[in-house]
Amino acid sequence: MRAAIYARYSTDLQSDSSIEDQHRLCLRLIAGHGWTEAETYADRGISGASHLRPAYQRLLEDARNNRLDVVVSEGLDRISRDQEHIAAFFKQMRFQGIPIVTVAEGEISELHIGLKGTMSSLFLKDLAQKTHRGLEGRVRKGKSAGGVTYGYDVIRTVQADGAITTGERLINAEQAAIVCRIFEEFALGKSPRSIASALNAEAIEGPRGKGWACRLSTAIGDVAPAF
Repeated sequence: MRAAIYARYSTDLQSDSSIEDQHRLCLRLIAGHGWTEAETYADRGISGASHLRPAYQRLLEDARNNRLDVVVSEGLDRISRDQEHIAAFFKQMRFQGIPIVTVAEGEISELHIGLKGTMSSLFLKDLAQKTHRGLEGRVRKGKSAGGVTYGYDVIRTVQADGAITTGERLINAEQAAIVCRIFEEFALGKSPRSIASALNAEAIEGPRGKGWACRLSTAIGDVAPAF
């Protein structure tokens, strides 16, 4: 049987060694069953909550084209952490007559889909709550919660042990001047659209290196320059 291996890790804090470890465990399982490795599909630094993963989508396509006989993975949560997605994946594989076998759970059945799918959904909900709590804590301390805010630079500090910490912010004087200009011109009665047009006419670089535009704020029903 042609065994396709699927491996994945979630964040950039992990490394390719995670994929290698998963691959090694799956090869051991394949050898134990006397199967042949067909191909390894690996998604690096992509959440299991999303099904828009290149290798995952390629695995689905190859299954539809009869290029594999069994899917092997370290665990069901490597394939997906979304209950709906894992149920759909199981349904598609079953339709193609392709079993799913993992190192952690063995051959996957409807029971695994129900129990593991629920557990993974609860894990994601708990993770989201903790992430939000952590970001709120950083903001309350005056630190950046992530991303790039126009008008500020994020400071990266190298610790004595080589670790890099981020979160402290420093005002970007050039960008801050543009922010002050926008508010001053708006206070004088200039429309957001004309402010944005003037900035673009002067070739002043906007947020993320793009031009300036106007967006409608549904909260206040007004138009403001997009930062």
